[in-house]
Amino acid sequence: MNKKYFPSPVSSPSEIKFPLTVKAIMIDLDGTLLDTAGDLAIAANIMLRNLGTAELPLATIQSYIGKGILNLVRRCLASSFNNEPTPDFLAQAMVIYEQEYAKKLCVTTHPYPRVIDGLIAMKEAGFGLACITNKSEAFALPLLRATELFNYFDIVLSGDSLPKKKPDPMPLHHACKFFGILPNEMLLIGDSGNDTEAARAAGSYVFCVPYGYNEGRDVRELDCDRVISSIYEAVQLIKRPTSPVKTTY
Repeated sequence: MNKKYFPSPVSSPSEIKFPLTVKAIMIDLDGTLLDTAGDLAIAANIMLRNLGTAELPLATIQSYIGKGILNLVRRCLASSFNNEPTPDFLAQAMVIYEQEYAKKLCVTTHPYPRVIDGLIAMKEAGFGLACITNKSEAFALPLLRATELFNYFDIVLSGDSLPKKKPDPMPLHHACKFFGILPNEMLLIGDSGNDTEAARAAGSYVFCVPYGYNEGRDVRELDCDRVISSIYEAVQLIKRPTSPVKTTY
C-alpha cells in the first residue's frame, strides 16, 4: 500500500489548535449517530427467553454495547447463565439474535439530538462524509435508510465491507483513498475505544460523544482530541481547506 496513507500520527491533544483543518469526516453509527440500545436489548431478551433463561435490564445490556454484536451476545449469555458460553452455544445464540434483531431493527432506534443538524452543516460546509461502523451491512444500511440518514453520506463502510474492521485502521485508510486525502486530513467521530484506537492507528483526528455506549465506560478516559456534546458541535471545531474534497471512486 502507498506509504502516503501511513503518515506520522497527528499531534497530541495538548498540542492541537482549533479549529482543525480537515477535508472529510468519518462518523460511527451505534451510539454516535443512532441510539440503537433499545432495539438491541429487545432482540437480546427475546434470544434469552428462547434459550430458557432470564431477561436482563436495559441498563445492563447497554453496558455491553460497544464492541460488536458477537461480544454483546457473549456477555448477555455469560450474565444470564452465570458462565461463559461454549463456542457452539454462542453460535446457536447468534443465529437467534440476528434473526430477532432483523425483525426489531428500528422499533425504538432514532438519531441523537442535533445529529441531522450536524450532518446538514457538514455537507453545506463541503466536508466529505463517511459512515464507518462495525455493524454488518445487512443491519447498517437498512438502519441508515429507515432513519433517513443514508443520503448524507458519500460512502458507508460496514463491519463486513472489508477484511478488517475497527479498531484496525483499514476502514479509515479505505475512506481516505476514497476521498483522495491523507489520514491527518480526516476526523473520526465516535463513542468508544474502537473508534479512538482506529483513529490513532490510522493517524487521524478523533472526537468522542459522551452519550454513547463504550461498554459503560466514560469516554473521557479515552485518547481523543475533544469530547463533544453533539455532532453539531464538531462543526464549530473544524474548518476545511479552500478546495472542496473530491471522491476518487
